[in-house]
This record gives sequence, structure tokens and C-alpha cells, in this order.
Amino acid sequence: MRTPRGASTTPAAPESSGIPSLPPAPRSPQEKSEPGRSPGRAPRRSLRRGAAWIVALSVVLLASAIVTVGIGPVAIRPDIVTRVIAFHAFGIGEQTPGSDDNIVWLIRVPRVVLGILVGAALAMTGVAVQSLVRNPLADPYLLGISSGASTGAAASILFGFGAGAGALALTGSAFLGAAAAIVLVFSIARLGGRLIPTRLVFAGIAVSFALAALTNFLVFASDSRDGTRAVLFWMLGSLGQARWQSLPIALAGVAIAAFFLMLWSRKLDAIAIGDDTARALGTNPTRFRALAALIVSVAIAAAVSVSGAIGFVGLVVPHIARRLVGSTHRVSLPVAGLLGGILLIWADALARTAFAPRELPLGVLTALIGTPLLIALVRRLNAR
Repeated sequence: MRTPRGASTTPAAPESSGIPSLPPAPRSPQEKSEPGRSPGRAPRRSLRRGAAWIVALSVVLLASAIVTVGIGPVAIRPDIVTRVIAFHAFGIGEQTPGSDDNIVWLIRVPRVVLGILVGAALAMTGVAVQSLVRNPLADPYLLGISSGASTGAAASILFGFGAGAGALALTGSAFLGAAAAIVLVFSIARLGGRLIPTRLVFAGIAVSFALAALTNFLVFASDSRDGTRAVLFWMLGSLGQARWQSLPIALAGVAIAAFFLMLWSRKLDAIAIGDDTARALGTNPTRFRALAALIVSVAIAAAVSVSGAIGFVGLVVPHIARRLVGSTHRVSLPVAGLLGGILLIWADALARTAFAPRELPLGVLTALIGTPLLIALVRRLNAR
């Protein structure tokens, strides 16, 4: 068929997000085979495969939690771990005599539970951020939240800010710092009008550098050598401060993120394709991007306030999840959350035993694990 005179044979370019474009995450073969289907409707085969992965990873997570609770300077058998948890959590059986009961229930179980919650929060919000800004190299810390939490934590450790809160002073100060960073980033991003990915990213980068400079100044102004070491260790990430009292903050962050992101899974599918697609399906991209970024920020603030800055989980795990189940958010979000929890509790087990009795900062270990995976990802993207 001949092309009418004056008509262009070049397809219209998709709307640009203002960010250097990179290829989107690969869709599963089932998703590719049904181009006429709405981006929010996952094929049944894809959903069944996602459900199978969710069940399998849930079993792996439960087994990993029991095993890693027993790993440490004092090794504890899995059957003893199970007996202690059954008694304290469900009132089944009798209390285990000796120190094993206190080690398991008061020290290691809160640490492993916190690792699961933080890993899930980082991974799920990583999936959301990469879709919101349509950049596979984005991660949750792109919004400057970890820098704000680090500033709050440094103020608490070095100068006693929030000391009246007792044991939760550090966590509370870090959360307030992260919340302040959220407000600052959104205020700057909205100065130019609409909230678009480019403006949000650059506002986050600017706030990150400013708050990192403020944190370094606080360290410089302090005369406490021990305080300086504590701030550095906290900024590198650790689950060593895990207590039962600190778990509700992380649990609230994960619950908020999981509820809203799963509720908005079809909207995330649409906005990951493009703003025009989102509008065609009845979603206001600017408003949705602001709401989703706010939910992500709250979840990351809760996670960072109890664990410090743990990198690479929110960057690498989303890509692993998409490779397993495709890019449909209804299945990639829960799979990423389970993978994040599994990765973090095993990384923490290695961090606390590799150089025992000294503990390796968790952020250092996740960076060592994540760097080769990131290099492989960049090579795969460049090969396309």
C-alpha cells in the first residue's frame, strides 16, 4: 500500500520523562504474546507463575529465618530455635532452659525480623521508584531520604538530640531527619510547577548532597571520637540495634508500602510504559507520581531510621524479581519483597560472623554483593 503524500512513515516517539532513557525491564514471554491486553491485566499464566514463585520464596524465607537465627558467635540448632519461637510466640511447649532462650528471643529473632522488614521495604520501593522515573538504575535512596536520616542520627549520637526519648532516641531522630528530607525534596520539586521525574530526581540529588555536607559538618564539630565511629558505622548500615521496641516502625513502613503499591499495581504498570498510556487509562501521572513517591518516602524513612543506609538492595533486587516473573507489578512487587528479605538476613548473618567478634557493616557487604550484579546489569543493557 502506498503512503499518502505528506504522511510520515516514522512512528511517533513516546513521551520523554526527561531522564536519560534506558531500556525498560524485560516483560515475560506471556506478557509479550498478548499485545492487545491492558497493561494492568497480567495473563493468567504469568499470574500462576508469579503465585508459584511467591509460595516457593515464602518457604525459603521461613527456612532462612530459622537457620539464620541460629547463626552467630553462639551456634544454636534449628530445633532449639523453633522451640523457643513456638513457646514465646504461640505458647506452645515449655520454655528452653539456659541462655539460649534469651539469645534467640531477645537478640536474634528481632534482628532477623528487622532484616526481613527492611529488605522487603527496600526491594518493593525499588520496584516502584524504577517505574515512577522509568529508569532501571534508580533506587529508593535517589530521593535523599537516607541522607536526612543520617543527619538526624548524627545529631542524636554526637549531641544528644532527642535524648528524652530514651532507647528510641536514635531511631526517632533518624526518622525526623528523613521526614524533613521528604518535605524539602517535594518542596523543591514543586517549585517549577508539575512534579515530573526529572525535577524529582534532581531535587533528591541536591538535598542528598546538602544533608551529607551537614552530616559531615556535625562529625567535624564533635569532639567525641567514639561518637564519630558510631555515626560512621550507622551510616554504613547495620541491624545491630534491633530490639522488639524498634520493630513497629519498620513494620508500619512495610505495611504502608505493600498496601498502597499493591493497590496501585495497575497504575504502576501504566506509568512504567509512559505518561500518555497512564492518561489513556484514567490516571493523572503528575498526581499519581506525587502520591506514590510520598508512600515510597515514608516507607524508606521508616526502614532507614532503624537500620541505617543499606545500599544496592533496592537497586538490584527489582531486576532479579522481573527476570523471574516479568514486569507486571501485581507479581513483581511481592516477589521482590520476599527476595529482599532473604538477601538481607543472609547478608546480615555473614556480616556478624565473617570477622567475629567484630561485626562488618551491613552496607559494606551488600555493596560487595551488589556491585558485580550491577555491572552485569549494565553490560546487559549496553548489549541491547
